Amino acid sequence: MSDDTLLQVQELIDSAMSSLKTANALMRDMTGVTDSTHERLASRAQEVESGDSVTGKVIEGVFDGQNMIDSNGQTYPVPANYASKSKLVEGDGMKLTITDEGKFIYKQISPLTRKTAIGVLIQEDGQYKVLVDGKIYRVLLASVTFYRAEVGDQITILLPKDQEAIWGAVEAVIPKHIAEAAAKENVENGIIETSEDGELSPSLSKEEEEKEE
Repeated sequence: MSDDTLLQVQELIDSAMSSLKTANALMRDMTGVTDSTHERLASRAQEVESGDSVTGKVIEGVFDGQNMIDSNGQTYPVPANYASKSKLVEGDGMKLTITDEGKFIYKQISPLTRKTAIGVLIQEDGQYKVLVDGKIYRVLLASVTFYRAEVGDQITILLPKDQEAIWGAVEAVIPKHIAEAAAKENVENGIIETSEDGELSPSLSKEEEEKEE
């Protein structure tokens, strides 16, 4: 690919990003509706610094669960396989390097502190999501496919510890049949008792029963 072609491609990308930014601004002016999550991530992108010296055009931003948003609010698509394998969390700082050869290279440079949560994989509106204590988090299809997860499986996801999130990063999967087998074994071993109404509850040891009395 010649330098003239690379330059033309870059100009087209910059033009498209500028048009999207203008369109978003016009939409906000017309409707008065703003995307608070997008604005928050764009603001955080201004604080992200890699400190690396790299050849090529370097753009720094923040991962929003699917894409990278820079400090100007422009969006850059992050390969789903990379995001899944790297277990990127919404709010992580990233760097995009567009090399002289025209390659797009993403790198995580400022990860947030994480926490884990366990939920159940569901499908809603044609999208995979994880239900955790009544709250729903979106997950990448690439992650579900990578772990061969199915609806009903227990999913461990990573979330930012100190801020709200819409997306979760899949950490591990416990297939539904394994979870059910473990619960059945606990019932048979007396670890969990079944009440008359069919609900499961932990059984008490003799010492614990004496304390209860």
